Amino acid sequence: MQQDEVAARVRQVIDAAGVSAREFARRIVIDPSKLSRSLNGTRRFTAAELARIADIGAVDVGWLLGSTAGAAADPDAAGRTAAGAAVTASPVRSPSAPRPPVPSPEGGRPLQIVRETVRLIAERGFHAVRVADIAAACHTSTAAIHYHFPGRDELLEAAVRWCMDEDTRRRADATAGTRHAGDELRLLIELQTPRTEQQRRQWCVWLDLWAEAARSTTVGRLHGEYYRQWGGTVADVIRRGVEQGVFRPVDADGAALTLTALIDGLASQVLATEPGGQDDGVPGTGAQAMHDALTAHVDACLTAPTAD
Repeated sequence: MQQDEVAARVRQVIDAAGVSAREFARRIVIDPSKLSRSLNGTRRFTAAELARIADIGAVDVGWLLGSTAGAAADPDAAGRTAAGAAVTASPVRSPSAPRPPVPSPEGGRPLQIVRETVRLIAERGFHAVRVADIAAACHTSTAAIHYHFPGRDELLEAAVRWCMDEDTRRRADATAGTRHAGDELRLLIELQTPRTEQQRRQWCVWLDLWAEAARSTTVGRLHGEYYRQWGGTVADVIRRGVEQGVFRPVDADGAALTLTALIDGLASQVLATEPGGQDDGVPGTGAQAMHDALTAHVDACLTAPTAD
């Protein structure tokens, strides 16, 4: 089947899902630019990507390829004795035919694999996590992991993207409806202070991924993408605070860069001096000390003086 015909069928799946191409890329855990190039015919879909598209879109891989003979067997399905038998035993579904709703990303196997990968990275570090460990955590086989993610690079990229999405979602949920820029900035600081187990786990993953970003072009690019987004969020809040008269008339981008750098450095100290979440008694390095230092910085360098 020609590449443009495969792309046309993937477009049908995206249309049937009723989401944007960017959202669909997130669901199948690939870079939106890769999906765009594949849809435009300048890049071929990989076998793993087609498998994830079929999984999320509730269609057969064989249909995407234009032939039932080309369909791949689902390694997690029970009772299938052979790929060919499984494909010929059931009709190929196209997106135009009646079909169940598109499964949510949280319910699909690829996202389960990514979540468990992130958890294990937080506990052990990326290079200490084996595919067999991920398979055991997902109660499946290593073949099932490789079916969705052929190698560690794909898993790492997916883990980075998932962490980015989760961090962005938590910030949006926590600050929804907040109008006062000063309150919103303090909420963002609170979210970045590693007090809870979940916050510490997220920071452990970030620290591990920072090391990978220094060695990997792909992860480094994602790291840059995330920090542009995160820094832009902080700068927008500061800019709004200046307009509200809450903050002094500062350079918002510069102030955001300084504040995010302080957050990163202090969080690294907290995790290094409180292993396992226990304060080891080093003064000025705990989560509360980090929070106090950041709010003191905001008060001293950003908050507008009140009129007497």
